[in-house]
Amino acid sequence: MIETHNLTKQFGGVPAVDGLTLEVAEGEIFGFLGPNGAGKTTTIRMLTALIAPTAGTARVNGFRLGEDDRQIRRSVGLLTETPGLYENLSAGFNLRVYAALYGLPAPQAEAQIRKYLTLLGLWERRSDPVGAFSKGMRQKLALARALLHEPRILFLDEPTAALDPEAARLVRNFILGLRDEGRTIFLCTHNLTEAERLCDRVAVFKTRLLVVDTPANLRRGALGRRVVFHLGGAAEAFLPGVRTLPFVSGCEAHGDKLLLTLDDPDTHNPHIVRYLTAQGADIRFIGELRRSLEDVYLHLMQQEDAG
Repeated sequence: MIETHNLTKQFGGVPAVDGLTLEVAEGEIFGFLGPNGAGKTTTIRMLTALIAPTAGTARVNGFRLGEDDRQIRRSVGLLTETPGLYENLSAGFNLRVYAALYGLPAPQAEAQIRKYLTLLGLWERRSDPVGAFSKGMRQKLALARALLHEPRILFLDEPTAALDPEAARLVRNFILGLRDEGRTIFLCTHNLTEAERLCDRVAVFKTRLLVVDTPANLRRGALGRRVVFHLGGAAEAFLPGVRTLPFVSGCEAHGDKLLLTLDDPDTHNPHIVRYLTAQGADIRFIGELRRSLEDVYLHLMQQEDAG
């Protein structure tokens, strides 16, 4: 549904997006993660045909960027980080304005407005001016606006920003429902827990693409897997010997706990158990410590900053 090759955007000769090559499949929630100023919004603006790239090519929903820009804009939905609504107009009138811009006939527009305001819990407030809405309510209204014309691809920039926990959960479930309908979601977020919960795959990006994979694969691969061995006594005495094992890439002792970093715990745990037992260790319990996507993200950012 989205395909880019060496997509590049420069401002004054400085790259904001540098040689982006990726593919996003139909029906996928694709997370695009990176710090402020990384080029995420610039990427979305290019992929929605709002600005032209400096170099490279892209196809969105089968349309070629630079040649089929009007068709791209008609076929996607966009939720920007700042909603940009008409505050003096009612929620319903805001949506009627955009429905007209999308070219929806009036009866269809009214049905779509009712559908999405109801789904997002705003139907009872449809006649209220948007200026009286909270930030979270405006965000949900902007999401409804992005969906009026039933786009197959939806670009979301921080969709749960400023939402309270209950509203954020509603929006997350709503996004999952859109994916279940077969829609493709391109999701920019700083909320790494949210990305881990929602996304089929994520890209970590800082002007250039650093890595693309599933959250589970990133947790396993970027930093290795950590296994903790709970012993019946002090673990530090076993550190020198365990460090000599070729499949142990990291080793720490904390009281009676021996914390090891392994590439393949399923294969290597039995060898470590046999080794520790032979050295007189009293092994009480073994468990794997789950890395978070945040751990991986911060590690990748530190590597990138270090050059």
